Amino acid sequence: MSHEQSDQERVESRAHLLPEEAAAGSDDPHAQAAAILAESDLREENRNAAPDTVLERRTSDQTVTPIEPPD
Repeated sequence: MSHEQSDQERVESRAHLLPEEAAAGSDDPHAQAAAILAESDLREENRNAAPDTVLERRTSDQTVTPIEPPD
């Protein structure tokens, strides 16, 4: 099986609309599936490719200002 065939199989599989997509409608489910999978592949290769998807790794003491008890 060639890489191109496996991509085609992925598109065919993803072209079945999710309930939310079916409700909104799609002019071309295959083109939509190809675009979704291409974007997904890009994000897999480069975790910072999609805007606003940078995951910050901080502990709670780095994110919350401690409240000092009253004197």
